[in-house]
Amino acid sequence: MSDSHEAVPPRKARVLVADDDPDIRVLVGIAVRKSGLELVGAAVDGTEAWELVRALKPDLLVTDVSMPGLSGLELCGLIRDDDELSGTRVVMLSAAADEPAHAAGRDAGAVEYLIKPFSPRELADRLVELTQSSTARL
Repeated sequence: MSDSHEAVPPRKARVLVADDDPDIRVLVGIAVRKSGLELVGAAVDGTEAWELVRALKPDLLVTDVSMPGLSGLELCGLIRDDDELSGTRVVMLSAAADEPAHAAGRDAGAVEYLIKPFSPRELADRLVELTQSSTARL
């Protein structure tokens, strides 16, 4: 054993973004980089997101609620029902700010529900919190 300080750095949390709006995908990417996490992919609709989630098994999925193909809520439900993906936490993004929309996100299994437009800094802060805590809540 050597006394050098060559500790293996902790693995960065891996994040996948799913949104049909290219500007939102860019903003989420900025937030992921600001938070020091690894952006592993970006999906343009819910169907592509589901394929990427199954292939990449990200730690976090940041997804729009309303997308072509599968909705963010449907995507969240599929993730929750798949034992291999049980460690993937879901952050919902939506323009819907009302309580029924929040409740639908919670019921689907999302750990966070952010309203659009959102601040990339706020999202970066929440991503850091979510990757550092084991029981984040909406």
